[in-house]
Amino acid sequence: FLTQECHLFKYRLESASSNNGNALKEFLARNDFALDRVSRAEKEGMRGKLLSVTGGPNPVEFLSTDYYRVPFVQALELVARRECYVEDGFAFVPLTRIVSIVVAKFRVSLSKSMALAVGAFGQVAHEESTRIGPLLKSMNSQYTGPSTPDAMVGLDGERVLTAATVDGLAAQSMPLCMQQLHTGLKRDHKLKHQGRLQFGLFLKGSGMSLEEHTLFFQREFTRIMTSEQFNKQYSYSIRHMHGKEGKRASYTPYNCMKIIMGNPPQSGVEHHGCPYKHYDDQNLSALLGKLKIGDSADRDAIIRLKKEGNFQLACAKQFEVQHPLASTVAGVNMDGVGNHPNAWFNASVSYHQAKSGGDSGMDAVKKEEAVM
Repeated sequence: FLTQECHLFKYRLESASSNNGNALKEFLARNDFALDRVSRAEKEGMRGKLLSVTGGPNPVEFLSTDYYRVPFVQALELVARRECYVEDGFAFVPLTRIVSIVVAKFRVSLSKSMALAVGAFGQVAHEESTRIGPLLKSMNSQYTGPSTPDAMVGLDGERVLTAATVDGLAAQSMPLCMQQLHTGLKRDHKLKHQGRLQFGLFLKGSGMSLEEHTLFFQREFTRIMTSEQFNKQYSYSIRHMHGKEGKRASYTPYNCMKIIMGNPPQSGVEHHGCPYKHYDDQNLSALLGKLKIGDSADRDAIIRLKKEGNFQLACAKQFEVQHPLASTVAGVNMDGVGNHPNAWFNASVSYHQAKSGGDSGMDAVKKEEAVM
């Protein structure tokens, strides 16, 4: 968990820096990072030494590059790769490489907070075993993003995701895991239990109402069975997801970690799971090519992240490729992209609404299809 969170933090920080040159400086100032900035005079006095570092700023960039003095123990990663100059126990790090220092501080802070949380967790769970204990024990599986009341709506106030729009939005705005479930449902006209849960809760979390959810599944399932069979075997479970049956609990959509850590799908029979985790490199590469996701360099970058075990970063990279400069588009909330399928979907729909002049949901999809 710690490693994945640090990878994601580093990725988001580097992405923000690449889109906005001052983003890193603003982040450091906003979070009170006490970094010792090297004065212009001192920097000029060390010019030859600083420029001798491999891969550092060139002589032209050197003039406008800020350098920071940090204890070398905080820059061990850079020291090991010989990417900074060390003198008298201090590493002199250019702003472009300060991300490594920030990530190291983030890791220490997160590790310390987790240790404190573990100690408090056991005590509270024991002392409040009946009131707060169950909530704490299920917290890792809870979704804190937008649920049905806060789901995506168009400018007309209508819900974006319905039985009529789901096919178009699946191709335009769903993450790869949900696209595969949608494709499997359209091909087989049914989904196994795990697939129905993963896809059904995603649809619910994206704003599809109980009625539209039932209509969409019934439309597909009744291609291979009667309406009576569908109502008898599947209607109850859909109503149960929406809190209308059983203990009437409002079930939350699966987050990425729950999907990644879940049981892998059986090849050709089941469609649930995370393609970045559960597909092999060859099949994933073929799928990305079939869906025309980016160019070959983009796909290679995604596959490289997958091979490194950074499944969520691979998914976030896919979003970046399919939604150029999304972080600079007004109204697009990137929080949670790569952590939750519903956050991915919401950000994508917002992006396409903004790019199409504010059209909601399916209107934007229809315009794109007309152009194609």
